[in-house]
Amino acid sequence: MSQPSVAIVILNWNGKHYLQQFLPSVLATAYANLRIVVADNNSTDDSVAFLQQTFPQVELLVLSKNFGFAKGYNEALKQVQADYYVLLNSDVEVTPDWLAPVVDLLESNETFAACQPKILAFKNKTFFEYAGACGGWLDAYGYPFARGRIFDVCEEDKGQFDTTQKIFWATGAAMIIRSKAYHQLQGFDEYFFAHQEEIDLCWRMQLAGYSVFCCPQSVVYHVGGGTLPRGASKKTYLNFRNNQIMLAKNLPWSEKWWKIPYRLLLDQVSALKGLLAGDGGYFISIVDAHFAFLYWLVFGNKKWKPKRRKKLTKMAGVFPGNLVWEHFVLKKKSFAQILNKKKTSS
Repeated sequence: MSQPSVAIVILNWNGKHYLQQFLPSVLATAYANLRIVVADNNSTDDSVAFLQQTFPQVELLVLSKNFGFAKGYNEALKQVQADYYVLLNSDVEVTPDWLAPVVDLLESNETFAACQPKILAFKNKTFFEYAGACGGWLDAYGYPFARGRIFDVCEEDKGQFDTTQKIFWATGAAMIIRSKAYHQLQGFDEYFFAHQEEIDLCWRMQLAGYSVFCCPQSVVYHVGGGTLPRGASKKTYLNFRNNQIMLAKNLPWSEKWWKIPYRLLLDQVSALKGLLAGDGGYFISIVDAHFAFLYWLVFGNKKWKPKRRKKLTKMAGVFPGNLVWEHFVLKKKSFAQILNKKKTSS
């Protein structure tokens, strides 16, 4: 029986140094029916010339401008045919046998649409990495966190999450996705540009009847913060804006009418806290994000309209409480501590 076809697609923007460092590990992936593609998002460094000269075996797609993460992948994947896509950041080191366990899991059931490996920190390989850790979750109010990462606190990997499990979202740093599902759901929401677009897509996948998994038998190492470091004003803006848009798109009306105003209030509290701490840029980014969200409500492209919406706490990978309260007030720093208080959805 032949292996399903897999295309590893790396979206690059001015990342020559990462390609030079990490592309050899990707090329060493032990999987026969594999193609490796770099989609260049109109880099201004010499990434394209470097790839052509150094890695001629890698397929190269050159996009006409920097479309951002969301549209960049949408444009690239229109030109790539495979049973499965691997969306892989350029700053990820993979292990030789990382791919087969994930593909085998997705092949076991047609309703399994996406999966991520265990993501460990490249600079400290015994700890989980911020972007996805061992599988993404949401709380009841739309705050993202992960098995092994609560806000900025990353846990040490002691094997505590070494079970394959349904999750809410798979990280865009290393997401393996069934191509049929990707195109059926129209890919990423291009309005997002970057940040939280993978959470939105995974939410839409669940609403369409698919499941999302983490497969910790597969391990990769992520540098993180390569394009926009955490704390950057643009990243703050995109995260806060896109989170609100995601809630407005996917929550049922029974929840969105009160959860969105509640989240706007919590965001403003966070902004004021930043201002009092002397971080005016953080404050301005959140205020700008809220105005941009209001603009989206009036003028945004609402091409995706779920045929059905489901109560958030009835979905896989959702904590039915308030993550902000649990972490910042009750001082809970680990995934196990957060989930210990209340029964979680399954």
